[in-house]
Amino acid sequence: MSKVWFITGAGRGLGLDIAKAALAAGQKVVATGRNTESVAKALGHSDNLHVVKLDVTRAADAEFAAQAALDRFGRVDVLVNNAASFYAGYFEELTPEHMQLQLSTSLVGPTNVTRALLPAMRKQRSGQVISISSSAGLMGFEFNSAYSASKFGLEGWMEALSAEVAPFGIETMIVNPGFFRTELLTDASTNYATASVEDYSERRAQQIAFYKSQNGKQGGDPAKLAQALLALSEAGRLPTRFIAGADAIGVAEQKIATLQQQIEAHRELSSSLSFD
Repeated sequence: MSKVWFITGAGRGLGLDIAKAALAAGQKVVATGRNTESVAKALGHSDNLHVVKLDVTRAADAEFAAQAALDRFGRVDVLVNNAASFYAGYFEELTPEHMQLQLSTSLVGPTNVTRALLPAMRKQRSGQVISISSSAGLMGFEFNSAYSASKFGLEGWMEALSAEVAPFGIETMIVNPGFFRTELLTDASTNYATASVEDYSERRAQQIAFYKSQNGKQGGDPAKLAQALLALSEAGRLPTRFIAGADAIGVAEQKIATLQQQIEAHRELSSSLSFD
């Protein structure tokens, strides 16, 4: 029996690969994006495809898109919160507006869409909510303060949500990709903070040069990641977290080692804080 996939940011990058993989597997797909013409052009025609306009930062858009999906297919089985942007820069040079825009896309956006679809999933007593995070959701990286803030928030929300919706047969999964050859580092998705603090000049130039040099050269294959997500969805119960890519595994293992080191370094002091 085919499932209905609802994918945000489906017009390009990883979202497009997920939509293509799902359609090729005979699944039904609600492919959403801010520009429906570009989404439709990228995916072509299929009776199993429904393209819907959606700006994830707008709760009203999310409600409309959710209803459109239910009107067309009657249910939604898999939600993939994929839509992304990247506001890169040192925190002092990122404006409050930059922070708000990053949080709106990468944190508030997924909550808008999930909130719109959860009533239907609760009613059918089944569903999967998959949110695409990042290695920057496992560990904070220089020049990623806004992005990491949004991804850490996304993961905290998803972990709490998992316990809340599990009694209704709804599963959740956080995906932590490493460097995949998506379009996140293109000019259409990456916004660099305006230079404003001289102390950061040399490092800023190095960071921007690094990210620009990585665009189109990332080691991870998004088509393979899309196939992996389909396989995990079909395999039975979703893992609560999927570390995607050898580089992401390295980051996760480094994070675990650092946490364990910090625990051991102050175990005696930490354990002495109860009332006598």
